[in-house]
Amino acid sequence: MAHWQYHNPVAVHFGAGVLDALPTILRGRKASIVTFPEAKGFGLLSRLEKLVGASLVGVIDQTRPNPDVDGLDTLYRAFWREHGESEAIVAVGGGSALDTAKALMVGTESGEFDALVTLLATGKPFKPHRVKTLIAVPTTSGTGSEVTGWATVWHRAAGKKYSLHLPETWPEAALVDPELTLSLPAGPTLAAGLDALSHALESIWNINANPVSDNHAVGAARLVLSTLPPLMKNMGDIELRRRMALAALTAGLAFSNTRTALAHSISYDMTMHHGLPHGIACSFTLGMVLQRAIGKSAERDAVLARVFDVPLAQAPAVLHDFLEGLGVSTRFESYGVSEAESARMITTALDGVRGKNFIGASSAAANTGATA
Repeated sequence: MAHWQYHNPVAVHFGAGVLDALPTILRGRKASIVTFPEAKGFGLLSRLEKLVGASLVGVIDQTRPNPDVDGLDTLYRAFWREHGESEAIVAVGGGSALDTAKALMVGTESGEFDALVTLLATGKPFKPHRVKTLIAVPTTSGTGSEVTGWATVWHRAAGKKYSLHLPETWPEAALVDPELTLSLPAGPTLAAGLDALSHALESIWNINANPVSDNHAVGAARLVLSTLPPLMKNMGDIELRRRMALAALTAGLAFSNTRTALAHSISYDMTMHHGLPHGIACSFTLGMVLQRAIGKSAERDAVLARVFDVPLAQAPAVLHDFLEGLGVSTRFESYGVSEAESARMITTALDGVRGKNFIGASSAAANTGATA
């Protein structure tokens, strides 16, 4: 690691009640709110509307989980037709709401979403015709999307997943308020927390790792391992919620520079074809991937060893017990995936864009055993 760089342009505001800083951050700019349908019932939408005040242009509150091309098309046209005067988007919700906002903020010359999909399909960077500023407010502790420029756009009808990542899609600011996660049910809390753990570990066994991302990742992984089990037994504990929010944030700061790796590459197939929630899909293989990573790089082994309080050789078993203890099976067959299909899935994942970030990608391709 002779040369490395770390870059993250997002201004982070963290702490209970920090959502109230929104007017200061907007500085009077006209803004649209993009959020999830349940925000109104929780009273969150009315709070947001009051905070934005007279600067509010409009609200889009029909975001869907894992935003797909089909649903985004209608939202995109409506946004650029009815919210054109907005200078900023205040995106509030989990990863899907933030991903939706990132897709909406990138304007095409025609105003049509098909034009954006065509650009995404090339896999190459491009300059947006017009763009909105993004203020990200996560209500889950997992995706780290508030401090990354990435958004995932699914196209299930075509069996594809697109990654949107441009210099313009980094949020200007992130407001991470642990109080906003208190109403999150057990299932999404678990999935989000495991997503954060995956982000942390994936940024360590990664060819793009650097000392800054390592420090973020080790701290995040240790926080998740020590915090998620007690949180699942005491969902209303604000200190545990604060710790998980910090873990997700720091994991996001880690993989914002490294990108993800093999576990995430496998997860896309599991989500698209087997309906597994993203946080579970990218975490149930962590023990298996860690086993493959150990020994590939003495430098990476040393960083991974900082995560665990046992010798590194025992760490895959620790992850196995951690996941199983939370009710998450680490076996492909538990999700209806045969041994032959899982072997094919791993081979395909290793050859994917994210799979190639894995430090053991070249050697692992020769060994596709799928037990986890």
